[in-house]
Amino acid sequence: MELTAIKDGFDHVTKKQKLSSSKAQEVFDLIDKEMKQTLQKLQSYNGCESQVDCKSSLAELKVKLKDLAPLSQLESTQKELNLALSKYPKILEKSFIPDISKAYRNIDFDTHTINEIIGSHFYRQGLFEVGDCFISETEESESVAAMKSQFQELFRIVEAMKHRNLEPALNWVVTNSDKLKPNGSDILLKLHSLQFVEIVKGNRERALQYSKTCLAPFASNYMAEIQKLMGSLLWTGRLEYSPYSHLLSPAIWDKVTGELTRQFCNLLGQSYKSPLSLTLAAGIQGLPPLLKFMNVMAGKRQEWQSMKQLPVPVELNHEFQFHSIFVCPVSKEQSTEENPPMLMSCGHVLCKQSITKMSKNGTKAFKCPYCPSDVDSAQCRPLVF
Repeated sequence: MELTAIKDGFDHVTKKQKLSSSKAQEVFDLIDKEMKQTLQKLQSYNGCESQVDCKSSLAELKVKLKDLAPLSQLESTQKELNLALSKYPKILEKSFIPDISKAYRNIDFDTHTINEIIGSHFYRQGLFEVGDCFISETEESESVAAMKSQFQELFRIVEAMKHRNLEPALNWVVTNSDKLKPNGSDILLKLHSLQFVEIVKGNRERALQYSKTCLAPFASNYMAEIQKLMGSLLWTGRLEYSPYSHLLSPAIWDKVTGELTRQFCNLLGQSYKSPLSLTLAAGIQGLPPLLKFMNVMAGKRQEWQSMKQLPVPVELNHEFQFHSIFVCPVSKEQSTEENPPMLMSCGHVLCKQSITKMSKNGTKAFKCPYCPSDVDSAQCRPLVF
């Protein structure tokens, strides 16, 4: 919506500019025409009466120019252009507020932690030289630099997969199989499936032998997936024209690469996505409501600096939600370890402090705010999401 308003405002300015320019050119052409005609007359005069004729022609030109009123003709279109130009910056300011300082608080950052996040971000992006330079200039410990070798290995695996080389990925999964099993990961089967399909493209016997060696161990748990792969053997050399052509989709490779990257980061104790990228993206999404709130509450800047919770609800997309959040429907406060959600006997949930308050510190039963049931606080149990 905001970008649409900006585009419409820009189109309006452009339209007015073209009209103003067209009108100016029209007026200039008329002036030029009258002046050229007068000049031709002046050049044609001869004899003693030429001076009188010249004065007469110049006077006539003056009258024509006055009747033409070029300034009056240009004034209206120029005013419309100036009005459009004056409104456009306001549209931009409304959509892109330059002063974001109102929406953040001055807090003490842990410089070491921030440097670790930035350094690891460079390594995650494959910017190893930039990461080394940053770590060197910030004089951070080797704990950050140790990430370099780990992410270098990941990038070697991913780069090989881009060229349809699965050997580094298979070696890494086999080496870490004991750590991957508790996560219920089937990444090894998916890698073997990709390799099998690559072989089926041109060699049926080799593909059959590969299935016996590498796919058979998964038959007891993944029979349906393996049966589909076996069916593709009938289309060796022409798989792209078969009912199994979807097995050749680059999207499958991208999905498996993403899953392997996720498993790799998980074993390192790192998040799948860069914390720096997520923080910036979430901050950008949460900035507009905070800016709007602070513009409304401009006179209460000091209160904003001391608040323990955000003063307004900030809705973030699903990718920024990493754990369940419960807000008590009575107190409207988010649950904490000290004030956990409690499941009541009727099946509804309130926070502990609300139950304590409504039950007069557990001395009496109370009505559930959502149903007519009587609730005994002693029967309420902590609810873990």
